Amino acid sequence: MIVIHSDDLTDTERHARGPGWESKRIIVKRDGIGYSVHETRVFEGAELRLHYKHHYEANYCMEGEGEVEDVATGTVHAIRPGTLYALDKNDQHVLRAVKGDLRLVCVFNPPLSGQETHREDGSYAEPETQA
Repeated sequence: MIVIHSDDLTDTERHARGPGWESKRIIVKRDGIGYSVHETRVFEGAELRLHYKHHYEANYCMEGEGEVEDVATGTVHAIRPGTLYALDKNDQHVLRAVKGDLRLVCVFNPPLSGQETHREDGSYAEPETQA
């Protein structure tokens, strides 16, 4: 059994940060479960252009208000507490935190190692090449 509290991950190797966001990687690849679970905060006013080419991701909003834009279609979906959105086609997207910080619970498959940061194109490296 794995029991972890997100407060215990602050400023550890499982606490990743980048412009406009921070993420505590609660479950990671080395835990051997087959997916990773993260508590991610996108700071109010941030706009993140993302494209997970090698990963599927589901996000459940716990706090804040924002929107996610599907780059391929231009469709914008509102995000508020209780909203889940899943990137089931490796969707290129723009995530915006509009009112307050967005606090999301995120699940990645394949799992992340925990130390990834976004490359210039908004993606993570292929799992085989991750450190």
